[in-house]
Amino acid sequence: MSEPLGRKAARGGLVVLGGQGVRILVQVASVAILSRLLGPRDYGLVAMVLAVIAIAEIFRDFGLSTAAVQAKTLTRAQQSNLWWLNSAIGLVLALVAIAAAPLIALLYDEPALTALTAAMAGMFVLNGMAAQYRADLTRRMLFTRLATGEATAPLLALGAAAYAAAHGAGYWALVVQQLVQAAVALAFAGFFAGWLPGRPKRGAGTSGFLRFGWSLTGTQLINYAANNIDSLLIGTRLGAHQLGIYNRAWQLLMTPLGQLRSPTTTVALPVLSRLRDNPPLTQRFVQRGQVALGYSLGAGLGLVAGAAVPVCALFLGPGWDVAGILALLACAGLFQTLAYVGYWVYLAHGLTTELRHYTLVASTLKVLCVLVGVRYGITGVAVAFATAHLLEWPLSLWWISRRTRLRVGPLYLGAARILLVAATVAAAAYATAEALHGRHPALAVLACGAAGAAAYALLLLLPPIRRDVFTLAATVRGAIGPKLPGKVLSRG
Repeated sequence: MSEPLGRKAARGGLVVLGGQGVRILVQVASVAILSRLLGPRDYGLVAMVLAVIAIAEIFRDFGLSTAAVQAKTLTRAQQSNLWWLNSAIGLVLALVAIAAAPLIALLYDEPALTALTAAMAGMFVLNGMAAQYRADLTRRMLFTRLATGEATAPLLALGAAAYAAAHGAGYWALVVQQLVQAAVALAFAGFFAGWLPGRPKRGAGTSGFLRFGWSLTGTQLINYAANNIDSLLIGTRLGAHQLGIYNRAWQLLMTPLGQLRSPTTTVALPVLSRLRDNPPLTQRFVQRGQVALGYSLGAGLGLVAGAAVPVCALFLGPGWDVAGILALLACAGLFQTLAYVGYWVYLAHGLTTELRHYTLVASTLKVLCVLVGVRYGITGVAVAFATAHLLEWPLSLWWISRRTRLRVGPLYLGAARILLVAATVAAAAYATAEALHGRHPALAVLACGAAGAAAYALLLLLPPIRRDVFTLAATVRGAIGPKLPGKVLSRG
């Protein structure tokens, strides 16, 4: 069982990451195009709305998507009930957001936010209707269909937003982008899932999903507060202009990073759910997942941190002095990535209560750091955000080892090797960027990439690094080679 499951997981990972790669390109193109058509205040106003109403997105899903994916059995009646629940919650939250729009405008002292909030409330309905379709595609491991829809939606949304911005729509172009993306994603997910919900039925056995979802929602609410405290404090204390500047660095890096990490959960959750009664295979899958994330995303984040100046100049153009913030966010993203595999284990084992307890501790740490950092402006916030994740990641791995049979020692050692790779790549990229200061940013970015790749290659002289890279290469070969033995999970 483990061999075909390993191949399927690896192939699914490549398919989903390929689709996310397209989304990343669209996200970067969105930042590069719209940053030249809109100003910091436009982004700041929309970011203000999103920082507040995004909390309703947590209630809209209510953890029911994850509950459906990790369930051992799921009937069509249960699916239909969950679809109606997600859709109804989305509709109710849209009405609540419209009613609360004047209060959001009052919170930030920005009258324009009343209409903005009311318009963006439509996202709740669209995302609520799409939630169980996406969960169904994930559960059935139909990753090609899932990736197709999730790559097409942002591309069409960018086209609509660019057209609106070029014709003077201002911040409304960003609203158009959000709504078009949600509508297209719903259309694709529904079409590819290939089913329509039946009437809601009593006695279908939905209560277990609600218990799981409610417990997970508590965790997500805590995590939401910690992850959005920076935008909320910048918006209320420093204003829309400063929030818009900070938001550009965030959108250039952290949003694509989230888009890359999220599909790894999409692939890992159904696999680890099947392996939860086999601790040795779970250990191997998690360790190799950490290697895959660290040696790809970790190295990329090191490159961004080192080459932050030319990267900002190339993708944002003049008027966006955010290189220091981008480098700090890259460090924060690296520390997040080191601990990300623990999140898979919590969900796959149904440890939502334990996850909530840990998230409360970690979020308190993050909020305290940001409260101190905001006194020093947006750079202080970025320093605080990176510091919080630096302190958090070793704690997160230790915490999960206390709740499961996962051995934390190999994960610490793997993280140390990943940090070495990222730091070496960052140093090479930074030295190259300094040497090419004043040159065209495209040339500098390419040179930094080449220097980072050369530094990465030199590290292969170290046997532990070489073994990790060979493990990653074997995983990829197992994914793309139809006749190769699927020993991704079974080989020590």
